[in-house]
Amino acid sequence: MIPSTSTSPLLDPPTPDPTSPSLRQQSLREASRFLRRSTGRRMTNPSMLVRETAAEELEERQSDWAYSRPVVVLDLLWNFVFIIVGFVVLGLSREEKPDTPLRVWVVGYALQCGVHMVCVCFEYRRRVRRREGEEEVEGLRGDGEVARYVTLARLTERVPSSVVKNLESANTMFSFVWWIIGFYWVSPDGQALIEQSPQLYWLCIIFLAFDVFFVVFCVALACVIGIAVCCCLPCIIAVLYAVVDQEGATREDIEKLLKYKFRRLASTEKPNGEIQGPSGGVMTECGTDSPTERILAAEDLDCCICLAAYDDGAELRELPCGHHFHCTCIDKWLHINATCPLCKYDILKQSHNGIEEV
Repeated sequence: MIPSTSTSPLLDPPTPDPTSPSLRQQSLREASRFLRRSTGRRMTNPSMLVRETAAEELEERQSDWAYSRPVVVLDLLWNFVFIIVGFVVLGLSREEKPDTPLRVWVVGYALQCGVHMVCVCFEYRRRVRRREGEEEVEGLRGDGEVARYVTLARLTERVPSSVVKNLESANTMFSFVWWIIGFYWVSPDGQALIEQSPQLYWLCIIFLAFDVFFVVFCVALACVIGIAVCCCLPCIIAVLYAVVDQEGATREDIEKLLKYKFRRLASTEKPNGEIQGPSGGVMTECGTDSPTERILAAEDLDCCICLAAYDDGAELRELPCGHHFHCTCIDKWLHINATCPLCKYDILKQSHNGIEEV
């Protein structure tokens, strides 16, 4: 069997909480870092920071989707069918006498599917309990005793959760070795095995082929998503904006942020008597009687999300952390995730602090 998909044709191994980044999957972020090294000067460092943040966001959403009820049910059903088919063929092939221990390999494959099903069920129940706890805390926000209780509950839950994660990791590593063993047993003398034990032979071939198919599919999907994050991030944000519920900032929170109108400066223009480098620009605040102006250096005239240069008259949005983007780009991002895509500053923190002070 193959790791990650051998015992789970539909799911990745359980992904830890976002509070444990050292254990989380790295596929999309590694793709982003690889493309950062291989692309040209247009993919500057701030742009790639945005894309790594987007990759993390996609990983979290992929994990949530993978452990949604329909996908979990489908995954459990799929692995259960593998187990049933394996033991049915073992029963039908009692008279077959293969030279290699194919029966042992089929039993090992079925056991790995069973271990995976147990891990998936535990992880799904843990996520449901965590989600219910977060909803309860949201309803009782501001109660210090509740916060301490939730922290203690998570600490007591961490030990069995880590045991299951280690079990799933060990099962995945063993499945890789088991797949190699199975391939070695069926490949040297396939014609003889077909004559001696055709049912066991073709069962092993089907199991091995399914594993290869899902591994190739997952690797190709990860590559496509990684390239899309680096090259077509606005399209991905637009799709997420259209299909997911509002989990970030509300429209009212976004409209509270400062909005500017951009104007590009000629290379010889000097706003407010200051010397301005070539191709600089000015951001003028909108919606106020006494607008303030911000001078932008030449290297700050691109939107880190869409990689397009600011045009004259473009509407920009500035976050409390000081980073600015196209309004259309950042508004959709904040609807999905209420943090700055560059520095991860939480824009809701300021409004919550203001409410508490009042």
